[in-house]
Amino acid sequence: MKKTILFSAMLLSACIFAQKSPVLGGDRDVHGCIGSAGYTYSQLKNNCIKTFSQKIKLKEVSTDKSYTSTTAVIFNKSMTKAEVFIPDGAAKSIILDRQGKEKLWKSGTHVKDSYILTPYKKSYQIKKNDEVIYQ
Repeated sequence: MKKTILFSAMLLSACIFAQKSPVLGGDRDVHGCIGSAGYTYSQLKNNCIKTFSQKIKLKEVSTDKSYTSTTAVIFNKSMTKAEVFIPDGAAKSIILDRQGKEKLWKSGTHVKDSYILTPYKKSYQIKKNDEVIYQ
């Protein structure tokens, strides 16, 4: 009788723990990207990408958090659009449009905050409402 109760308790606890542990790949978003594997959907690439393995990565400039975040920037082939993956917004990424022939990309009027991407030294910097947040 004791063995049956002990076995039942072990089986029940195994079932409970099995339900709580996440399965890699079980967190696909609406685009099929697996967040737990580091994938995020890119609007410009129309595909899942790993932001941390992109060529252009920028570090957060000043923060009151105990950690520093990074962001990635990708361009379309004609360099008329830039996509930035800023972790503080509701959207996963923001599309910036090139302004004329200058190397300056701005967010559209549909975005709550104003974002600007400009060349900085040998890389880029991102301003949010005229304050540098990444470079």
